[in-house]
Amino acid sequence: MQGALTYTLDDDGAGASRLVLEGQLLVSSVGPVEAELDALDPKFSEIDIAAVDEIDTVGAWVVSRLAKRSDCPITGASDTAKHLLDAVADTVSDGDLTPEHVPVWERVPLLLGGKVYQARSGFFGVVSFLGAIILGFANLARHPSRVPIRAVVRQMEMVGVSALPIIGLMSFLIGIVIAQQGAVQLSQFGAETLTVNLVGRITLRELGVLMTAIMVAGRSGSAFAAQIGTMKLTEEVDAMRTIGISPIERLVIPRIIACTFMMIILGFYSSVVGIIGGAVIGQFALGIPFFNFLERIQEVVPLHDVWVGLVKAPVFGLIVALAGCYHGMQVKGNSEEVGLRTTMAVVSAIFAVIVLDAFFAVFFTEVGWG
Repeated sequence: MQGALTYTLDDDGAGASRLVLEGQLLVSSVGPVEAELDALDPKFSEIDIAAVDEIDTVGAWVVSRLAKRSDCPITGASDTAKHLLDAVADTVSDGDLTPEHVPVWERVPLLLGGKVYQARSGFFGVVSFLGAIILGFANLARHPSRVPIRAVVRQMEMVGVSALPIIGLMSFLIGIVIAQQGAVQLSQFGAETLTVNLVGRITLRELGVLMTAIMVAGRSGSAFAAQIGTMKLTEEVDAMRTIGISPIERLVIPRIIACTFMMIILGFYSSVVGIIGGAVIGQFALGIPFFNFLERIQEVVPLHDVWVGLVKAPVFGLIVALAGCYHGMQVKGNSEEVGLRTTMAVVSAIFAVIVLDAFFAVFFTEVGWG
């Protein structure tokens, strides 16, 4: 059969076998018989490849491995075969193909130590990044003409204006859910009218700005990381530095300004739409007229609840922008790193927003805005 590899075992008269290979010793033909060769008695007196028509690197590696296992010579090799055998001689190894299994009591501390070291490196990276941003803002304050107004406006459009439909729909549905579920629970105590209080306070104080921050993190924070990360891979960031343009001033600061400012508008917009969603449920399910619901909101919701949401919004926007831009600037190596850093940007931003929201809740309670 053309292209096939066959073998025979000849008795050399001294109690050992002589392995004779015939045919083509190629990657396409050695596979079907390699397992059989490995299963043979490992002791050969010699391996004869004089009848081998063609040989490649894989075939030479297989023969070298068999010869090393049996500690026997290879005979009948052509000049080409000798060249290949010499090339692969040092690559033949009997070492383990799988790493040594480390016990769990050693593996866990090693993993924890690695994570701590990564956290240490990450902390230094974040501090360095924040320092570069502060210097960038200082340079722009000294030279106002260098402020990238067009880039800021463009990012405001991307972060804010383009997000209005999806954030409005999300907030409207959340308002409906809060009003409907709240009314069901409050009806057990005959207090359905307090649904207005529930929707107004929780929307303006917590859910409006929090859900908006999560949506912006998933929508804009990921975009920041992907855009800047791709520019890092294509060396556009390096090109900017080469021609004297600061990437921090042109790429990072416009996104930070836009996200921080637009979060105030988006957070308030989300709260208002959420209240409208609750008013719709009040009209059709609770028997509370739509405009009476809105008038009641003004009476039961204290003004400081509005300020709580407006104070938290820019902080959440700043966190989202910093996470997205930082992870984008850390991209290096290959395109897989872009996806990894984009995921890390979204996860770290949402985590930080939720943790900060908990701190804000405690803080505002302590100052009497609970």
